[in-house]
Amino acid sequence: MKTFIIIGALSAFLSVGLGAFGAHALEGKIEKKYIDTWNTGVLYQMFHAIGIIIIGVLMGTVSPTSLLSWSGWLMVIGTILFSGSLYVLSLSGIKILGAITPFGGVSFLAGWILLVIFAAKTM
Repeated sequence: MKTFIIIGALSAFLSVGLGAFGAHALEGKIEKKYIDTWNTGVLYQMFHAIGIIIIGVLMGTVSPTSLLSWSGWLMVIGTILFSGSLYVLSLSGIKILGAITPFGGVSFLAGWILLVIFAAKTM
């Protein structure tokens, strides 16, 4: 429970910081398409930070299961792969890094599906 709340809160914190960095430090230094890519990473990181926090809160209110735990870890993995690859792609311009991004997206989707299954079975 506490682990996911801390990870989610730190991820949200980083999302705000990275968003500000993109808006102020990167503006005019990288191409517009890479600013957009950066912002997509920030947006998805924040969405999933909130999801991770919700999972942490749920773990404190109901009997945690492996479905719930895996849901949280898949969102963490998704954030690293999806948002992380977009940040590195934006800064480096190395397009092959875009091949990693879908794995993060699949991790996000799997995390949300496991949360749905957990809710359907438990609540």
